[in-house]
Amino acid sequence: MKHEFADWPCSVARAAGVFGDSWTLLILRDAMYGLTRYDEFQRSLHIARNTLSDRLGKLVDAGVMTKRFYQDNPPRYEYLLTEMGRDFFPVLAAMLSWGDKWLDGGGGAPVTLCHHGDGHGIVGRVICEQCGDPVGHEDIRFCVGPGYPDDVPPELDMRTRLEPAPGAARGGEAAAGRARPAKPGRRAG
Repeated sequence: MKHEFADWPCSVARAAGVFGDSWTLLILRDAMYGLTRYDEFQRSLHIARNTLSDRLGKLVDAGVMTKRFYQDNPPRYEYLLTEMGRDFFPVLAAMLSWGDKWLDGGGGAPVTLCHHGDGHGIVGRVICEQCGDPVGHEDIRFCVGPGYPDDVPPELDMRTRLEPAPGAARGGEAAAGRARPAKPGRRAG
């Protein structure tokens, strides 16, 4: 993980420290396709060997992939997604959906995701974990989370841009003028 993002009180910044490189995302895409061996990644991506070695090493160090020995002479390893790496699938699916909508140049999706059992198409969606309703940007608030550190350097502190955690006492700069009214037929918060 990049040190400059590791200490930020923001999971987007922390994730960007792990996944914020184009090659890293493409390696993960190929790992989701089922590629595991160094030469497979190199052939698929036409990536410089030193760059591939660096990115695979960083993914292993971050816990996204694990390195497993599979051959003695010459020594060779395969790179397998860990649970952490497999949990990145919804992010890649969302990027695919966004790219299909906004970057296809009118030609349609170059790759689609199909549910293996029935062949139905898959779309990335954000849903409320409580009610199951789809959620859009207009439906959300950014709130202070339970893991927000108390000792954040002032230049990285985002609390003034966040609302209090749901159920916390409202007030202060963070809540002033930021509450969004609930949409008709939806629960607030």
